[in-house]
Amino acid sequence: MEGVLLKNAVFLCGRACSEAEFSHENHGERFFRFPLAVSRLSRQIDCLSILATQRQLESLGPLEGRRLTVEGQLRSFNNKSGQGSKLVISVLGRTIQPAGPGGDVNRVELSGVLCKPPVLRRTPLGRCICDIMLAVNRRYGRADYLPCIAWGQVAMLVGQMEVGQPLSLEGRIQSREYTKLVGDTTETRTAFEVSIMQLAPLPGEEPAAFA
Repeated sequence: MEGVLLKNAVFLCGRACSEAEFSHENHGERFFRFPLAVSRLSRQIDCLSILATQRQLESLGPLEGRRLTVEGQLRSFNNKSGQGSKLVISVLGRTIQPAGPGGDVNRVELSGVLCKPPVLRRTPLGRCICDIMLAVNRRYGRADYLPCIAWGQVAMLVGQMEVGQPLSLEGRIQSREYTKLVGDTTETRTAFEVSIMQLAPLPGEEPAAFA
């Protein structure tokens, strides 16, 4: 199962909304963050947070308005500053290049284990939704904790799972705005989650049904 639990792959194609801003430094490497706008088929825009090294960005030149392809992994960070979302989700770009012709792409492949009980509910119209938290191992003993949401038949399937069970999935990253009360005022914040399109088979299993 080790190879399965390490699966974390993101494939994006979209348009950079602005230039990159400094994020942090790790082991002498400077990392920068920039937003990438990716269109859905419904024409709704997901504005996704991309992490890249200074060396990657220097080879690309100005970003704003340019179409880019990004291949990398999802990363989670526990924000303890008290400002903004507590769980920060970003795409760590392994490869970032100018995009060729074609439409936008938003594809995620993950394998991990459930680390919290699934929350299964229904919309006012009766459609099933299930929220899960997937722990995806990195190498060297660390893990990323990634919120995922499923609909319909997939929601029913994952809603029956238990903490610690392995799960492999394919989907896309989506952004969602929400309001949070801070003192006497409300703030608009952005949360990121993986929308599960289908469950991928684990070794020795048949493909699961999906909505």
